[in-house]
Amino acid sequence: MNWAIIDAGSYDYAADAWGYTYGAAAEWYQGPWTLRGGVFGISTLPNGTDLDTTFSQFQLDGEIERRYSLWNRTGKIAVTGFLTRAKLGTYQDAIALAQATGAPADIVAVRQYRSRSGLSMNLEQEVIDGLGVFGRAGFASGDVEPDSYTDIDRTVAAGLSLTGKRWGRPDDTLGFAAIANAITPIHAQFLDAGGLGILIGDGQLPHPGLEQIIETFYQFPIGAWKVMFDYQFVVNPAYNRDRGPVSIGSIRLHSEF
Repeated sequence: MNWAIIDAGSYDYAADAWGYTYGAAAEWYQGPWTLRGGVFGISTLPNGTDLDTTFSQFQLDGEIERRYSLWNRTGKIAVTGFLTRAKLGTYQDAIALAQATGAPADIVAVRQYRSRSGLSMNLEQEVIDGLGVFGRAGFASGDVEPDSYTDIDRTVAAGLSLTGKRWGRPDDTLGFAAIANAITPIHAQFLDAGGLGILIGDGQLPHPGLEQIIETFYQFPIGAWKVMFDYQFVVNPAYNRDRGPVSIGSIRLHSEF
């Protein structure tokens, strides 16, 4: 359920505020290797609802994937990069303007056409029948505001997924993950100066810290439905050592028809 587990948290993928976009992608398979590339439109304003249909603001994405077998167990590793070209603001410019005017840092007022980029790595490995593990790490330009996804400049995550076959419920799944997210010092200064991000910001951040999360879930079928119980524990939510920890419980229902 956590955004830093759904994708690498630092991967600022092209989308409007609802998660949709237009674009084109191509894949090339050669034995155990796959190369992927694409270009996608982004919204007219960061995290906006209207896509830039002229493609004057866009994102280029590339990925290289290598599949392999380790001790007769399947695995793969992928490296993904992105380059966004859009009207974005830098944290330093927003801080400088705030110091000059005495107003809170406003990223909107300093937006110019510029680039933001990032790189992430994902590793998946089957350990035994029904048990798989993953590791993930990523970083993005920490001096420029994100365009579409969330307020994460650095991320590291690891987790596992285990089917219920071992306790007689092969259609059940147990999952666990641990995440550490970070922002750059200039990003923290921007938030402390009253700046607002896509999802975070409350006017101050005097004591920034590493955001640490653990998440676990159990999913099982009931008829045509899948039911999932999920729990998250968050230390230093939104990088704020003066807040939390926070416990988050969720129930997810899924059906197809």
